[in-house]
Amino acid sequence: MFGMSRTVIPNVLDSLFANVIALVCNSPKIDLDGHLLIILLCHHIPPAPGAPCLSFDVLRDANGDGREQYPLSMLLCAGTQADAALSNRLLLIRMHNLHGTTEKVKDGDESSDGESDEEDDDEDKKPQMELAMMPHYGGINRVRVTHRGDQSLAAVWSEKGQVEIFDLRSQMEAVHSSAAMSTFVKQQKEATPLFSFSGHMSEGFAIDWSPKVPGRLVSGDCKKNIHVWEPQEGGTSWQIDQRPFSSHTKSVEDLQWSPTEATVFASCSVDQSIRVWDTRAPPNSMLCAKEAHSSDVNVISWNRTEPFLLSGGDDGLLKVWDLRQFQSGRPVANFKQHSAPVTSVEWNPVDSSVFAASGADDVVSQWDLSVESCDVGARAEGVKDLPPQLLFLHQGQTEVKEVHWHPQIPGVMVSTALSGFNVFRTISV
Repeated sequence: MFGMSRTVIPNVLDSLFANVIALVCNSPKIDLDGHLLIILLCHHIPPAPGAPCLSFDVLRDANGDGREQYPLSMLLCAGTQADAALSNRLLLIRMHNLHGTTEKVKDGDESSDGESDEEDDDEDKKPQMELAMMPHYGGINRVRVTHRGDQSLAAVWSEKGQVEIFDLRSQMEAVHSSAAMSTFVKQQKEATPLFSFSGHMSEGFAIDWSPKVPGRLVSGDCKKNIHVWEPQEGGTSWQIDQRPFSSHTKSVEDLQWSPTEATVFASCSVDQSIRVWDTRAPPNSMLCAKEAHSSDVNVISWNRTEPFLLSGGDDGLLKVWDLRQFQSGRPVANFKQHSAPVTSVEWNPVDSSVFAASGADDVVSQWDLSVESCDVGARAEGVKDLPPQLLFLHQGQTEVKEVHWHPQIPGVMVSTALSGFNVFRTISV
């Protein structure tokens, strides 16, 4: 079956949703009115049928920004990496009826009078999920989504060496309507891209949609080349300059458009450098930190409101760069908490001092640059050696690949790994 409806998924999830392990490091709020609030929201979603989704993105929805009232809902777009090329899928996932989790602190053997009532409520609070899947030939290396007018678009880098654009309209309708889902399942066939580009010399991972120009895209490959895509009228085609941006000497691992300058983007590479480019001045970069990390630079994130760039590398380091001092080659902050390569980094979309990272050490970390040593005060034994800026460590997944903040639900994070997705919110943010 290529598509799955609501009647199937919740039954599968009944036995698979579970809390994961988490550790509060430097949170100032541990006990609130008799409740131990370590994780306010935490759900585990198993891998997609047949294969894990090692890349995903969060789709903005029409439910408004800044929402915090439970139950929550969200839309994700993800791609699988199956052993066989024919077994891969491009998925649209709608999760809803997501409730918070709080654990009552009990005194001795005292039990709650409302325990039986709480058990009755559990059935109503089980999370629900709709899943619309399209067959995709080839493993999906990375997925990034955007809205352009009334279109919901997914850009997909796959192992077959192509970058494809998919219109998610039919999947969006399917996950919101049982009738549309039934039609979607019956008509299902291999995903047909709205547009595709085969001009890269090899496969790649780096891709990003512009936040300033709807439909503008940049993609980078494992042969060091970067191409910028310009959307054309009609919403179904892009113009791509065949002459690449080419200052890197090795694989381009990640790309990020500037949130404030429409023609500026940044890149990082296996050549250990981070570069900043202007599309008006090809083919070379205009700024460069040549030895940004001591090994591969895997991921970068551009702060939405401050001139800061965040990077993570194979050396396990997290570095914060002030773009006003970028040419110096020295970061303004440097953190060594992960014990393995950093696999994902992302600034919080509403709090410019907060960011998250994931690593091959199976840990997702949360950080706040505004915290100083003097703000923390006396700390418990065992966390004294941790950086004061470290807020939270989230564990329990295997081979974590990506982590994203939800842009419309403050503090909610989603991470994907070989073992599936986690959705969680902590009291730290």
